[in-house]
Order: sequence, then C-alpha cells, then structure tokens
Amino acid sequence: MERYLWNLVALTFIIHLIDTLSYSVRLSAVKSGQFALSTSLFNVFVLISRTANMLQGPLIGGLIGVSIVIGVDPVNEISKVIFASTGGTLAGIILIPTFLRVFHAAVARLESTGSLPLLVIQGLSINNIKLIAKNSILPSKQTFESIRWHDIPKRLLIFNTLLTAIYTVGVLAAFYSATLVAPEYQLAASSSSGMINGVATILLTLVVDPKAAIITDQAFRGDRPYSDVKTLVVLLIGTKLLGTLLGQIILTPAASLIAHFYQ
Repeated sequence: MERYLWNLVALTFIIHLIDTLSYSVRLSAVKSGQFALSTSLFNVFVLISRTANMLQGPLIGGLIGVSIVIGVDPVNEISKVIFASTGGTLAGIILIPTFLRVFHAAVARLESTGSLPLLVIQGLSINNIKLIAKNSILPSKQTFESIRWHDIPKRLLIFNTLLTAIYTVGVLAAFYSATLVAPEYQLAASSSSGMINGVATILLTLVVDPKAAIITDQAFRGDRPYSDVKTLVVLLIGTKLLGTLLGQIILTPAASLIAHFYQ
C-alpha cells in the first residue's frame, strides 16, 4: 500500500507543478510575441503531465484495491495525495520566475535550432542544469503589490476555484466511493472517474479558458496593459491553490454522492 501511495504522491506533485507553470506561458507569449513557438515548446511539458496522468489511474486503483482487501479506510492516504497537489502548486508558484527566464531563452533557442528533441537534449545537459540552478530567482514582492484586482472578472476566479477542486479530487473521489458500495458495484463506481474529470475539463475549456484567452489576446494587441495578464496569471494560480485546498473538504461528500448512485 505504501508503494502505491508514494508513487501516487510523486506523480500528483509533478502533474500540478506542470499545470501551475502552464499558466505563466501566457506571460512569456505576450512579452515575446511568439505564441506559436511558446505553445509548441510547452507541449513537451504537457506531454510529461499527460503521461503522469495515465500512470495515476492504475496507482489509485491499486491503492484502493489493497485497502478494500485488508479492510482499511484509505481516506488518510487520499488526503496525502491531495496535499501533494497543493505542494505541486506551491512549488510551481515558487518556480515561475525561474521557469519564465528559462522558457524565454528556450523559445529563442528553438527558433534557431528548429528541433524540439535537440532542444530537450541540450536543456538536460549537466552544464545547463547547473546554469539554471545558479540563475534561479524567487517571486518578487512587487509582483503581488501591482495586482489590479478589479480588472479580472470575479466569476472567472470563482469558477476556476470550484473546477480546480473538482479536477483535483474527481478521480480520487470516484475510486474512494468504491469502498462505500457493495462489492458488485465497486467497479462501476470507480469507472465514473473518467466522466467526472471529463466534465470538469469541458467546463474549464468552456468557461475559464475562453475568458483568459480574451484577456491575453487583448494585451497582445495593446488593448490592455501587460500588467492585466500578470494579474490574471497570479489570480488564476492563487485560485488554483485554493481549489486544491477545497478538494480536501469536498472529498468525502463527493465520494458519498457518487456511492449514492450505486446504492
């Protein structure tokens, strides 16, 4: 059980770290004006996150399966996994200034090399890793002081908080609900995880992403100041962090609600 848990914690940390860093790509794209190259390069990071997501399901299934066999409530283990999502988000927030510096340099390098595999190989060299570590920086106080709260729709932030909470616990709650139903319904309950995360992803795509894209495009055209995009990124990341914490609260009610459909 412990083996499943710590592998799951590590994967969850990586997923939320990359998801958090993805918000900052908007800043790099607006500042450099290289939307296509920025998107192409970041797809490498998204691929890592998606691969981690694919591995996450079997590990959760293993954790829940063992807990059912030995008759243990896995709620404490699942809470640790949710805390890993909060930890990954916090790590992403701390790493954003360094990530933006490295990402901006990588985009420029990609334009000259024209090869993503070559860029990845060069980036993973010992000398480059040492250089990144040497030039790492922390978020500045001025970034938070210059936030223009009134220019970002409050509904957008509320939706991002709620949908992040659902996305954070959707799979975990579905698998956890399998411990709350009769044996003949356990497989059906755990299988609903894909549907829950699918709905959360669709809502994020329909509700949050379009409005964030509009603000980003307006800043790129000069219709909005660059500081609005910076404010957008800071607030979206802040509400993402809040959403992972909210996930701790809704885990048990969400699992009970899912189990109710199979009882």
